[in-house]
Amino acid sequence: MKKSDFTYDLPEELIAQTPLEKRDGSRLLVLDKKTGRTEHRHFYQIGQYLKPGDCLVINDTRVIPARLYGQKTGTGGAAEVLLLKDLGQNAWECIVYPGRRLKAGAQLTFGDGRLTATVRQVLENGNRIIDFCYQGVFLEILNQLGEMPLPHYIKEKLADPGRYQTVYSREPGSAAAPTAGLHFTPELMEQLKSQGVIFAPVTLHVGLGTFRPVKEEEITDHVMHSEQYCVSPETAETINRARQNGGRVVAVGTTSCRTLETVADENRTIHPGQGSTDIFIYPGYSFKAVDGLITNFHLPESTLVMLVSALAGREHILSAYQEAVERRYRFFSFGDAMLIV
Repeated sequence: MKKSDFTYDLPEELIAQTPLEKRDGSRLLVLDKKTGRTEHRHFYQIGQYLKPGDCLVINDTRVIPARLYGQKTGTGGAAEVLLLKDLGQNAWECIVYPGRRLKAGAQLTFGDGRLTATVRQVLENGNRIIDFCYQGVFLEILNQLGEMPLPHYIKEKLADPGRYQTVYSREPGSAAAPTAGLHFTPELMEQLKSQGVIFAPVTLHVGLGTFRPVKEEEITDHVMHSEQYCVSPETAETINRARQNGGRVVAVGTTSCRTLETVADENRTIHPGQGSTDIFIYPGYSFKAVDGLITNFHLPESTLVMLVSALAGREHILSAYQEAVERRYRFFSFGDAMLIV
């Protein structure tokens, strides 16, 4: 299967640059994964397609202000560091700019010395392992010195950084938001709960690899990025009970989907645990955990459009995307939503 099998034409003006004033005011394209039939609604109407006992699995990760601007010690040259993965012991895997000047041993300073760092290792993919040194609480320092790492296709500055967080975000550690969840409001969640919909949280810390293009023409040659996940015993029990009682398991976002498919066995049972997943889902994959998916519209030829094609069929997805383009839907992180059931 070729990456070119997952391309589509998208006018640049349909790439959403800012969030809507009301989170749940976004449009909602509802896709029947079996027939390809579509309906057009708004997100606040999603309850019309959910039944009592259905379980929505949400990703409660929280985006950290992971982009740091500083200077190289000694030369004073500008340096940019983007935190990707917490390796423990004050070490992070990072993307750095300019890479050619930040070799192993290079020292950096941020915020007039409130945070300092040393490049420990240059990885094969060009990322760096960096050791940080500071006084106090690292996340508090990040909140003061760092910036929210918006995707490269968003050119406008975000007026309210809180709009790049879900209302249920709790566990800090992501370099990007699980954007399908941005459409939920506390009021909508309460409304869904009142009609018998169950919410179950998992955590998957989203890395910027989620935006990395597939370079290989044969998609099976693509090396998937890995991300850290955690599924609690309480969440596993909630999801398993919902399925046993006849409810559907609907993942809110591709991150929740990948987490569930990582921890499910062949009997469709969810097991608690934590670790790292690099699961790559593309057409031909047999889903073990997920019955439906709430998601945004994804970049052409991305692993994410391959994932939704695995769930609903490539032809159905590309047809729905074409319909969304014709109807002037808003695309990508701050864009409109799709419900696949």
